[in-house]
Amino acid sequence: MNWRRYIFSASCGPAPEACAGAASGGEASVNDSAAIRRVAVIGFGEAGTLLGTDLARSGVAVSTYDILLDAPAARPTVLARAAAAGVRAADTLAVAVANAELVISAVTAASAGDVARDCGRLLRAGQWFLDINSVSPETKRAEATAVAAGGADYVEAAVMAPVLPQRLGVPMLLGGARAAQLAPRLAAIGFNVRVASAEVGVASAAKMCRSVVIKGLEALAVECLFAARRYGAEEAVLESLEHSFPGMGWSGELPEYLVGRVAEHGRRRAAEMREVAATVAAAGIEPTMANAIAARQDALVDAMAAAGETYARDRRFSWRALADALRRG
Repeated sequence: MNWRRYIFSASCGPAPEACAGAASGGEASVNDSAAIRRVAVIGFGEAGTLLGTDLARSGVAVSTYDILLDAPAARPTVLARAAAAGVRAADTLAVAVANAELVISAVTAASAGDVARDCGRLLRAGQWFLDINSVSPETKRAEATAVAAGGADYVEAAVMAPVLPQRLGVPMLLGGARAAQLAPRLAAIGFNVRVASAEVGVASAAKMCRSVVIKGLEALAVECLFAARRYGAEEAVLESLEHSFPGMGWSGELPEYLVGRVAEHGRRRAAEMREVAATVAAAGIEPTMANAIAARQDALVDAMAAAGETYARDRRFSWRALADALRRG
């Protein structure tokens, strides 16, 4: 069994019957079938860089704006990354989106609402705003209202697996009154999309609820394995997990992957889990697990910072080495 596919892609199967009516939402426009040639990517972190790079390689003209371009210390790094990707870096949000047919918001959960509101003042009819951020349905609905105020079309996207290794082909669920019109145009430039609903919020709810399990599994792995390591019991624990859940990879690379995701992205993932907590609470359910997951993700990053440990992409990650370093620290 491919454990990555088992864990991260199982939710992207055939569309449910509830989504069958999505194609009828919204009015057609003269540009609905035109090829997308100009894209602006707002936020040039991991996801924005990967998507922007793949789009540029396919012949799409890509511009980007990232708030780090305003920071003198970080600006050269962002500029170099954009140049390597074949993407034009813009000095302002307004310049980045001015002539874009499609604007992709790929920022942090905390910044998503601000970006949508700013774009709502800049975008006009004929432009599309695609939000791929991990935020609550309520946040996405507020974004949709802000974007629509200027006449642009808002579509939400829930990214249903890590962007790596699938990059532009990562599965996404779409939502919004005009999602069905945008979906084939996104597919034509390499996106792997499926319409979840004509209503904004359904796709993001799917992502948020799924994250209780996905990011929860990461948090469980950190707490379970680090404690087991302290007692010298990790091999027995991993052997038992492999027996209970055969094929997932507990005796192989799965522990490294799960703990490594927290070590590399724990701060961002904790912020996303607070959005999950808001989503669960809005459904009338106490977000006990979501809050605990956010705390555990944050806690590992805090412990690493206190011990002077950082995640390095250029060397093989070892959860055991990290656990030992934190114990010494």
